[in-house]
Amino acid sequence: MEWIAQLQGKVVGLDTAPLIYFMEKNPNYLEMMRLFFKSFDLGDFRLVTSTLTLVEVLVHPLRQKNTILAQKYREILLNQESLTVVELTPDIAEKAAQLRATYNLRSPDAIQMATAICEGASFFLTNDARLPSLPELTVLVLENLRI
Repeated sequence: MEWIAQLQGKVVGLDTAPLIYFMEKNPNYLEMMRLFFKSFDLGDFRLVTSTLTLVEVLVHPLRQKNTILAQKYREILLNQESLTVVELTPDIAEKAAQLRATYNLRSPDAIQMATAICEGASFFLTNDARLPSLPELTVLVLENLRI
Protein backbone atom coordinates (compact mmCIF):
# COMPACT_ATOMS: atom_id res chain seq x y z
CA MET A 1 0.00 0.00 0.00
CA GLU A 2 1.36 3.31 -1.13
CA TRP A 3 0.49 5.21 2.04
CA ILE A 4 2.52 2.82 4.19
CA ALA A 5 5.59 3.39 2.03
CA GLN A 6 5.58 7.11 2.87
CA LEU A 7 6.01 6.22 6.55
CA GLN A 8 9.45 4.71 5.94
CA GLY A 9 11.95 6.01 8.48
CA LYS A 10 9.38 8.25 10.17
CA VAL A 11 7.74 8.45 13.56
CA VAL A 12 3.99 7.79 13.37
CA GLY A 13 1.48 8.79 16.03
CA LEU A 14 -1.11 6.07 16.57
CA ASP A 15 -4.68 6.91 17.54
CA THR A 16 -6.83 4.38 19.36
CA ALA A 17 -9.17 3.24 16.57
CA PRO A 18 -6.53 1.68 14.29
CA LEU A 19 -5.24 -0.42 17.18
CA ILE A 20 -8.77 -1.55 18.03
CA TYR A 21 -9.43 -2.45 14.40
CA PHE A 22 -6.31 -4.61 14.38
CA MET A 23 -6.75 -6.27 17.76
CA GLU A 24 -10.48 -6.91 17.36
CA LYS A 25 -10.16 -7.92 13.70
CA ASN A 26 -12.52 -5.34 12.24
CA PRO A 27 -13.29 -6.74 8.76
CA ASN A 28 -13.40 -3.29 7.14
CA TYR A 29 -9.84 -2.41 8.15
CA LEU A 30 -8.14 -5.65 9.16
CA GLU A 31 -6.10 -6.14 5.99
CA MET A 32 -4.89 -2.53 6.05
CA MET A 33 -3.92 -2.85 9.69
CA ARG A 34 -2.16 -6.17 9.13
CA LEU A 35 -0.01 -4.58 6.43
CA PHE A 36 0.60 -1.52 8.60
CA PHE A 37 1.70 -3.53 11.64
CA LYS A 38 3.75 -5.91 9.48
CA SER A 39 5.68 -2.91 8.15
CA PHE A 40 6.04 -1.63 11.72
CA ASP A 41 7.31 -5.03 12.91
CA LEU A 42 9.92 -4.92 10.13
CA GLY A 43 11.19 -1.67 11.61
CA ASP A 44 10.10 0.50 8.70
CA PHE A 45 8.88 3.24 11.09
CA ARG A 46 8.45 3.96 14.79
CA LEU A 47 5.07 4.19 16.55
CA VAL A 48 4.13 6.46 19.44
CA THR A 49 0.87 6.78 21.32
CA SER A 50 -0.39 8.24 24.56
CA THR A 51 -1.28 6.33 27.72
CA LEU A 52 -4.74 7.68 26.92
CA THR A 53 -4.89 4.86 24.36
CA LEU A 54 -4.86 2.34 27.21
CA VAL A 55 -7.87 4.08 28.78
CA GLU A 56 -9.76 3.98 25.49
CA VAL A 57 -8.96 0.42 24.41
CA LEU A 58 -9.81 -1.14 27.77
CA VAL A 59 -13.37 0.20 28.00
CA HIS A 60 -15.03 -2.37 25.72
CA PRO A 61 -13.21 -5.46 27.07
CA LEU A 62 -13.86 -4.39 30.67
CA ARG A 63 -17.57 -3.83 29.97
CA GLN A 64 -17.75 -7.24 28.32
CA LYS A 65 -15.68 -8.81 31.12
CA ASN A 66 -13.31 -10.01 28.41
CA THR A 67 -10.17 -10.37 30.51
CA ILE A 68 -8.24 -12.04 27.70
CA LEU A 69 -8.68 -9.12 25.29
CA ALA A 70 -7.99 -6.60 28.07
CA GLN A 71 -4.74 -8.43 28.85
CA LYS A 72 -3.75 -8.47 25.15
CA TYR A 73 -4.19 -4.70 25.04
CA ARG A 74 -2.11 -4.29 28.18
CA GLU A 75 0.63 -6.47 26.72
CA ILE A 76 0.81 -4.63 23.42
CA LEU A 77 0.78 -1.20 25.06
CA LEU A 78 2.82 -1.83 28.19
CA ASN A 79 5.26 -4.57 27.24
CA GLN A 80 6.33 -3.65 23.71
CA GLU A 81 9.72 -2.06 23.37
CA SER A 82 9.08 -0.99 19.81
CA LEU A 83 5.76 0.80 20.47
CA THR A 84 6.42 3.90 22.56
CA VAL A 85 3.60 4.70 24.99
CA VAL A 86 4.06 8.18 26.38
CA GLU A 87 2.64 9.47 29.66
CA LEU A 88 0.96 12.85 29.79
CA THR A 89 3.66 15.38 30.68
CA PRO A 90 3.33 19.12 31.33
CA ASP A 91 4.80 19.80 27.85
CA ILE A 92 2.26 17.52 26.18
CA ALA A 93 -0.56 19.04 28.25
CA GLU A 94 0.53 22.53 27.19
CA LYS A 95 0.67 21.51 23.52
CA ALA A 96 -2.74 19.81 23.84
CA ALA A 97 -4.25 22.98 25.29
CA GLN A 98 -2.75 24.96 22.43
CA LEU A 99 -4.27 22.52 19.90
CA ARG A 100 -7.67 22.69 21.63
CA ALA A 101 -7.60 26.47 21.59
CA THR A 102 -6.52 26.73 17.96
CA TYR A 103 -8.44 23.86 16.34
CA ASN A 104 -11.34 23.31 18.76
CA LEU A 105 -10.33 19.67 19.32
CA ARG A 106 -11.75 17.46 22.04
CA SER A 107 -9.31 16.87 24.90
CA PRO A 108 -8.58 13.20 24.05
CA ASP A 109 -7.82 14.07 20.42
CA ALA A 110 -5.67 17.02 21.45
CA ILE A 111 -3.70 14.84 23.88
CA GLN A 112 -3.14 12.14 21.26
CA MET A 113 -2.01 14.63 18.63
CA ALA A 114 0.13 16.61 21.10
CA THR A 115 1.82 13.38 22.16
CA ALA A 116 2.64 12.60 18.54
CA ILE A 117 4.00 16.10 17.91
CA CYS A 118 6.10 16.15 21.09
CA GLU A 119 7.56 12.76 20.16
CA GLY A 120 8.59 13.99 16.71
CA ALA A 121 5.92 12.26 14.64
CA SER A 122 5.40 13.35 11.06
CA PHE A 123 2.13 11.43 10.65
CA PHE A 124 -0.88 10.60 12.82
CA LEU A 125 -2.90 7.48 11.94
CA THR A 126 -6.58 7.69 12.90
CA ASN A 127 -10.02 7.11 11.49
CA ASP A 128 -11.42 10.39 12.74
CA ALA A 129 -12.06 12.53 9.68
CA ARG A 130 -12.76 15.55 11.90
CA LEU A 131 -9.10 15.83 12.87
CA PRO A 132 -7.20 18.43 10.85
CA SER A 133 -3.74 17.97 9.46
CA LEU A 134 -1.44 20.41 11.19
CA PRO A 135 1.66 22.19 9.90
CA GLU A 136 3.79 19.76 11.92
CA LEU A 137 1.62 16.64 11.67
CA THR A 138 -0.07 15.04 8.66
CA VAL A 139 -3.26 13.22 9.62
CA LEU A 140 -3.90 9.94 7.82
CA VAL A 141 -7.56 8.88 8.00
CA LEU A 142 -8.00 5.15 7.36
CA GLU A 143 -11.31 5.52 5.57
CA ASN A 144 -9.71 7.91 3.08
CA LEU A 145 -6.76 5.56 2.56
CA ARG A 146 -9.01 2.67 1.45
CA ILE A 147 -9.89 4.49 -1.77
